[in-house]
Amino acid sequence: MAWSSANTSNASSEAVPAGDEPRDERLARLEIALLSIIFVAAGLLNFGLLLALWKRRKQLSRMRVFVLHLCVADLVVAFFQVCPQLMWDITDRFVGPDILCRLVKYLQVVGMFASTYMIVVMTIDRYQAICNPMVTFQRRRARWNGPVCAAWCVSFVGSLPQVFIFSRVEVAPGVYDCWGQFVAPWGLRAYVTWTTLVIFVLPILIVIVCQVRICRAVHANIHLKARHHAGAAGEAASRPLSSRASCVVGLSKARVKTVKMTVVIVLAYVVCWTPFFTVQLWSVWDAEAPTQSATFTILMLLASLNSCVNPCIYLVFSGKLPERLVALMCVDEADLKESMQEEATMVSSLYISLKGLSDCR
Repeated sequence: MAWSSANTSNASSEAVPAGDEPRDERLARLEIALLSIIFVAAGLLNFGLLLALWKRRKQLSRMRVFVLHLCVADLVVAFFQVCPQLMWDITDRFVGPDILCRLVKYLQVVGMFASTYMIVVMTIDRYQAICNPMVTFQRRRARWNGPVCAAWCVSFVGSLPQVFIFSRVEVAPGVYDCWGQFVAPWGLRAYVTWTTLVIFVLPILIVIVCQVRICRAVHANIHLKARHHAGAAGEAASRPLSSRASCVVGLSKARVKTVKMTVVIVLAYVVCWTPFFTVQLWSVWDAEAPTQSATFTILMLLASLNSCVNPCIYLVFSGKLPERLVALMCVDEADLKESMQEEATMVSSLYISLKGLSDCR
């Protein structure tokens, strides 16, 4: 992807590239084919799921709100990252004024930030629902909740450097392209390393911490249920349970299911984005890196596949894949009843958890 395509210079923004190198047309055709497939698949899947969720907006659960905004983030990736890159590869050079160049570069990174941090806030929300159910119970359900707004704010603010780094420059006499200007030799390395840290490494660390704590809470829940079923209720009652353990006694299957879905979404993100950031770091820290090879190109394109995978994961965990999508797009009494049952299950689970906490005090 061209979000980090750049020139390095020892001086100011007036510096120009050394020359206009011809591209590998065979590799360009491969990239165009892959980007076309990814763009169509990501656009159709996310738009279909977004439409289905929007039609059910009056019965959206908290988890579905996160999924809805994740769909929006993936659509930003599809239309403002994959699509511009596709047109860029077709024309070989960026076609448009300087302001369009800066806008495209800005929106490319907005999509990366939004898709990443929406997964982060979704994981944090599941952590709160499992480990601190009282906090979740006291919150009012809102379509525009705080974590979602925070994720979008981080995306819009964190992408602002793109506007100042990239511009339309002359790469050869009479030939213009959208490039970034960096001070050699450390400018581009610092840029790619920093981007990797804030978009990939830091979010992954946050997600890992939350998932480890969630797994511990679920394990405690399973252990306590096994002890109760084995007839050890008397022994358990003689020992005061910790507040964390008591909070998960009434953990519902629906909530465990959303946790599993979040784990799969995180794993898909890691699988798709790890090769991308790996080759990006390799290309800037190793002067001998084969940046023009087909392997490099395919590995970087794997990142965009994440926008196709996310809606599929949600549909798989929602039930039957094709039938579920059709059912979601038709709001009727059955859908309303299902939504009410889901909310009732959540409230019941919270009540049991809170009751268990009050009994152990």
